[in-house]
Amino acid sequence: MGSANHKKVEDYLTAQLRGDQVEHDTFTADTPEGKFTVHNIIAKFPGSKEGIIVIASHYDTNYFLRKTSYVGANDGASSSGLLLEIANQLRGKIHDGYSVWLVWDDAEEAMKPDGSGGLPQEMPFDQDSLYGITHVAQTWQADGTLKRIKAFLLADMIGDADLNIDRDLNSTPWLEDVVGEAAKRLGYQSHFFARTNQVGDDHIPFMKRGVPCADLIDFMYGYNNVFWHTPQDTVDKLSPKSLEIVGSVMLETVHILDKMDPLPPK
Repeated sequence: MGSANHKKVEDYLTAQLRGDQVEHDTFTADTPEGKFTVHNIIAKFPGSKEGIIVIASHYDTNYFLRKTSYVGANDGASSSGLLLEIANQLRGKIHDGYSVWLVWDDAEEAMKPDGSGGLPQEMPFDQDSLYGITHVAQTWQADGTLKRIKAFLLADMIGDADLNIDRDLNSTPWLEDVVGEAAKRLGYQSHFFARTNQVGDDHIPFMKRGVPCADLIDFMYGYNNVFWHTPQDTVDKLSPKSLEIVGSVMLETVHILDKMDPLPPK
């Protein structure tokens, strides 16, 4: 945040969504590194059925790596690019099911080096991270939108060429089961749920507010997670096939949810 390249990413996302119904949620966050402008981008695609499915990705990179060559090819860019392609799939038609809202949230990463991801830290991860998505959750709770959200699907670190999506114990079990069923229907089950994990991620503010959530994340990026939050998070570690797999599974998950009536409670 605060860099010229961060602004370029904001502008790029907005340009790619030109002509869509886009809303901008901009506010000032008070962080351990000072005050920063945070900019969430929300694209809304209408459906024929009452209710909303949210698909989210953070697009920011780590502030504490700002003086390195860090680009965040997997952690931030892979899922954000995937959401742009999901927008391409939804554009120009009324979705036969729930409305789908895509959220590119800002300021997900911690400002301090050990402020997120379950590492030893001086403060809880959600007090020095998740600034953008927490603001979205608070806003939608205040204006009543939260009650209309049927499911919250999160993509994070999904471009890894060695794709293995974790089963997240901080997500809603029945919704994780739907993701698993979607993967099975498409023949991609070998890439899902070989590991379990307990991930502190963008979905947490919605989980805390009672929204069913599923976090699609591969939190083992290189042997022993060696590439995570390092300048080695580069595009050569990624695979277009991994993006295709996760995107297809997310859209199939939406299709399954569209046909479930009623949806289970949290």
